[in-house]
Amino acid sequence: MKRILITGAAGFLGSHLCDRFISEGYFVIGMDNFITGEERNIEHLLGYPNFKFIEHDVTEFVSVEGPLDYILHFASPASPIDYLKIPIQTLKVGSLGTHNLLGLAKDKKARILIASTSEVYGDPLVHPQSEDYYGNVNTIGPRGVYDEAKRFQEAITMAYHRFHGLETRIVRIFNTYGPRMRLNDGRVIPAFMGQALRGEDLTIFGDGSQTRSFCYVDDQVEGIYRLLLSDYAYPVNIGNPNEITIKEFAEEIIKLTGTTQRIIYKELPKDDPLQRQPDISLAKKLLHWEPNVTRETGMQITFDYFKTLSKEALYKSEHKDFKKHIKK
Repeated sequence: MKRILITGAAGFLGSHLCDRFISEGYFVIGMDNFITGEERNIEHLLGYPNFKFIEHDVTEFVSVEGPLDYILHFASPASPIDYLKIPIQTLKVGSLGTHNLLGLAKDKKARILIASTSEVYGDPLVHPQSEDYYGNVNTIGPRGVYDEAKRFQEAITMAYHRFHGLETRIVRIFNTYGPRMRLNDGRVIPAFMGQALRGEDLTIFGDGSQTRSFCYVDDQVEGIYRLLLSDYAYPVNIGNPNEITIKEFAEEIIKLTGTTQRIIYKELPKDDPLQRQPDISLAKKLLHWEPNVTRETGMQITFDYFKTLSKEALYKSEHKDFKKHIKK
């Protein structure tokens, strides 16, 4: 039985990856410190004989008993609300955490896949964004803690690949959505759906002309799975190139939810990207992958999931007590 370590296992995407690799017959070791992850995301896995969970902060030394064939490094705050509240921890998990896991992969002779992000492109001057675009990032802006953590993550991963001959993979993830997202984590889909379910007006930051491209989680997981098992060491975009403006998307949410809320506008946050669309030509050629789930289908599934949440969950703040997780 192949053994795989998945960090960030209690997060939205990490928990779905645990599901996938368990279904493929792997022994999955999940690791998370719950700084942004949720225990409920992995509760259904705790009884599986081929799943083990370790509560641990990967910015501290990482040790795993027994052999490892693969490592997926998905531990990181990923929403603006989180990484603006815990900027130093965000930088540490991208730097120290990645360094620790690369060292573990080297020791175990394991292949490691690093979760990067479309945010490495910043507010892009090239559209759509392909892997050979170097990006337009404000290193000292408020979003820089996340963007630069991921850019450093890619750099150190390639250094281990070139210097140590480590088997590495890098996925650049574009906006992904689906069940298990935190309802009010600041990202556009849960924000809109939460407002709709509470009967609140939908808030757009800026004039709504900025674009996003949304990929359903099952498609994202399939792309990551194929990339891990490929023989390609360099970054690959995995996302849905079906681009839409935020204003058009808000109108879709109002139609989907059957509500009558208005759309209201607030000031655009600093360095918020105005365009986001992946060029997935490389993924199509290399992995024979492209998304299959339509936005209409994926949004309905996601909305049905959010409707199952309790009224208390709809109204509670997403604020977490980060202090207990953060060491000086």
